[in-house]
Amino acid sequence: MKIKPAMLLQISKSYNKLAKADNYPRWNYFQRLFGRHFSQTETPTTNSILNASSMESHNSQKKATDSTWVSKIVLYSFWQSSCSWRVRFALNLKGLSYEYRAVNIDKGEQFTSEFDKLNPLHYVPVLVDGDVVISDSYAILLYLEEKYHQRPLLPVEPQLRALNLQAASIVSSNMQPFHMLSVLRYMEERVGPEEKQLWVNFHIQKGFGALEKLLTESAGKYATGEEVYMADVFLAPQIAVATKRFNVDMSEFPTLRKIYNSCEALPEFKASLPERQPDAAL
Repeated sequence: MKIKPAMLLQISKSYNKLAKADNYPRWNYFQRLFGRHFSQTETPTTNSILNASSMESHNSQKKATDSTWVSKIVLYSFWQSSCSWRVRFALNLKGLSYEYRAVNIDKGEQFTSEFDKLNPLHYVPVLVDGDVVISDSYAILLYLEEKYHQRPLLPVEPQLRALNLQAASIVSSNMQPFHMLSVLRYMEERVGPEEKQLWVNFHIQKGFGALEKLLTESAGKYATGEEVYMADVFLAPQIAVATKRFNVDMSEFPTLRKIYNSCEALPEFKASLPERQPDAAL
């Protein structure tokens, strides 16, 4: 099929329009029909069209054809935050590179005007992906699962998906909020350090007891079988914090201990460890 320069100009405009709109299925179809003519046509008009948009077309083609292409991801994190830890673990599992931006909670950097624009609740983590800003670890993981399909964090089978979401919710809603640094400081000021420790132990033991019963039948190497999913992403940092920071004895929870041991051996988990973060206090 011979294409005249005037027709090629219209084709090029449509070509770039599809690429800008990220309409990948139609873009690929368009590429198969007309892409070869861009390289075979030698008229000056064709060359001027291609040169004018070469950089944009190259980036758009890469985005459309490379499934690993992602926009710049930024993670606002604090090395000791278990919520930030689970997001780092998930990003590593999905193979997503990101820029780490430390927010020193001990120094009150979460209360700066800049961070207030990202999260008025003044908590980490916050994930920024292009124009998208998300400031809750549960929401962040669901967003990552929806947008980046590599290495799924939720199984296909509905019952197992629900089980993973339930386990994640127990950690994020019924355990971690009770031992946040701000909560513990408040408790210590009001009732003293001994009552604070009792408070933490009660809520951690209660949560682990529920999770042990919930996951005993489904657990294999990991929480719901032989693959790492969202339940594991939430559980592993929580267990590490409970044992290392609050001296919880995991012998009462053999299923959870086995799950943690499996996660602990993963390179993606090792890379997410608090002490390996740029802002870690050595």
